Amino acid sequence: MSNSLKNAPSTSLGIWLVRAESEALAARLQGQLGGTLYRPWLNAGIPQKQQFRASYRHQGQWIMLAASGVAVRFLEGLPQDKLTDPAVVLLDEAGRFAVSLLGGHEGGGNRLAYRVANVVGAVPVVTTATEALKPLVLGIGCRKNVPVEKIAAAVTHALALVGRPLGDVREVATIELKAEEPGLLSFCAANELPLRVIAASDVAARGWVTAPSEWVQKNVGVDGVCEPCALIASPRGVLALPKTALEGVTVAIVEDIGLPDMEASPE
Repeated sequence: MSNSLKNAPSTSLGIWLVRAESEALAARLQGQLGGTLYRPWLNAGIPQKQQFRASYRHQGQWIMLAASGVAVRFLEGLPQDKLTDPAVVLLDEAGRFAVSLLGGHEGGGNRLAYRVANVVGAVPVVTTATEALKPLVLGIGCRKNVPVEKIAAAVTHALALVGRPLGDVREVATIELKAEEPGLLSFCAANELPLRVIAASDVAARGWVTAPSEWVQKNVGVDGVCEPCALIASPRGVLALPKTALEGVTVAIVEDIGLPDMEASPE
C-alpha cells in the first residue's frame, strides 16, 4: 500500500507555516487543536515545496497558513486517492477564511475547517456538493447544561413548523459562550452537523432579532442568539422561522435563497 496513510493516523495534524509572521496564529491553533508545527524557513537550503512534499503523508490532516496560490503549487501532483489523501485546510495569514481544500469528506477536511474557523474566528469555506445543496442553517441558543434530548426535541419541533427534514440542514450556529455546551455538541455530533461559533461582538453588531430577550440581554449581553447567529452564518439567507422556544432551547431557521435567476429576462 504505497503512498498511503498507514504510518499516519487519520487524526494526526500538521500545521504548515510559510512565513515566521504566522507564528502567533499557528500557536493559537496548536494550543486548541494540538498538532505539529512545521517551520520550513529553518531549513533554508531546501525549497519549501520540496520540504512539504517530503512531509505530506506523515500527517493525516494539514492546516496550511498560506495564500491559495502557494497551496496549489505545493500540492501539485501529490493527491492520488480521496480515500487515503490527507485532508488540507487552507487558512489565510490574516485568519479570515478557513477553506476545506482537500479531503473534505473522507479526510475530515470539512470538519477541520469548522474547527479552525471556530478557534480563530474565521469563516469556514466548504464547497463539497453534499453540503452546498443543503439550504438551511439552524441558529440555536440554550440554557446552561440543557441535555441533548431537549435540544433534539426543540430542533424537531422547529423543523416541523416549516415542514422540512433535518437532512436539509447544512450547519448549526451559536454564540461563542455556548461553544462548549455539552448537549449542543452531542446533538451536532450525533447528526453529523458542523457547529459554527459566532463571536459575541459580531452578534452585538448585527441586531437581527424579531423580539429582544431581556434574559439574554442580562446574561449574555446581546439582544438574542439563535436568530442573529443563523443569519450571520448564512449571509444570503432569509428568516424561514423566527425564534421558537421549547424547554430552555431556542431555535431559529434561516434558508439560503441562493443566487438570483441569471437566465431571467429583464423586465
